[in-house]
Amino acid sequence: MKVIGAGYGRTGTVSLKEALEHLGYPCYHMQEVMQAYGRGHVDVWDQALTGHTDIDWTGLFAGYEATVDFPACVFYRELMDAFPDAVVILSVRDPERWWNSFSKLLSLVSKAQYFGFVPMFRKFSAMNVHLVEYVFDGLPDKDRAIGCYLRHIEDVKEKTPAERLLVYRISEGWEPLCQFLDKPVPNIPFPHANAGITELRRKIAEQFWKHGPGRFFRKS
Repeated sequence: MKVIGAGYGRTGTVSLKEALEHLGYPCYHMQEVMQAYGRGHVDVWDQALTGHTDIDWTGLFAGYEATVDFPACVFYRELMDAFPDAVVILSVRDPERWWNSFSKLLSLVSKAQYFGFVPMFRKFSAMNVHLVEYVFDGLPDKDRAIGCYLRHIEDVKEKTPAERLLVYRISEGWEPLCQFLDKPVPNIPFPHANAGITELRRKIAEQFWKHGPGRFFRKS
């Protein structure tokens, strides 16, 4: 692990993931948690969120050199200890805009429980419930969520050595990111991935088709 993303989800983490991968860092995101269900990643994260301290971080992130988004961002201190040579990128966003996006995500994730008859969705839903409890001490309203968001930002700034930290807005583009990582600036536009709710619904539907009843109807 070379890059630890400490920013909460909905701070441009999909765009940051794509940018880091273009710079040569295979990147772990919440999307990978679902996609790696068969390798037990949902179970490992659920253990981390419910108090287990013997997580094999090296094994969990095998094949990846960067991580962004939930749930890894809330374990940035553990990851800093596990990977002492890694740098930290704290992606940030205007708090009001963050909440407007995150609240829609909360609503969408809560609906995954309706697919509880599919083991993958049952476990993923339980993991997300534990994630919300871990981060926000229960389902938050706007004020509590924004308060947690701002405290997390200050916590990362306080706990991370300055030379190891980049506080970063996606709108800043390639230059500060590449300067921090000592990489040449690519001659392409910075990625602005569409991670809207419609796209997230599509990804969830794909996983339902892969792990749910749809698998019985796919052509072999």
